[in-house]
Amino acid sequence: MGYHENKRVIDACLKCAALCNHCAASCLQESDTKMMVKCIQHDMECAALRYATAQLLSLESKHAAAIAKMCAALCEECATECGKHENEHCKECASACQECSIACMSI
Repeated sequence: MGYHENKRVIDACLKCAALCNHCAASCLQESDTKMMVKCIQHDMECAALRYATAQLLSLESKHAAAIAKMCAALCEECATECGKHENEHCKECASACQECSIACMSI
């Protein structure tokens, strides 16, 4: 399956990656950045894997299904961590991660 068949998942991955980057950058602006370290780390890892997943899906990689499952698992971890914080950017990130996890599990 290529780009057109996986467009919904690719779009979810790209949206999630962008919101994870936004969350990480916003967490760095918080007054207590030490409290946000785990969130920032999850955000950065999540974004990196989202971009890789979108790219491999669009390339019709034979590894697409495996990477999508890994993507879903990391999305759940990131959503859980971001869900611990009351900041709007964390809530938005957690929601995007949950949506991305569901999309990735459909591969």
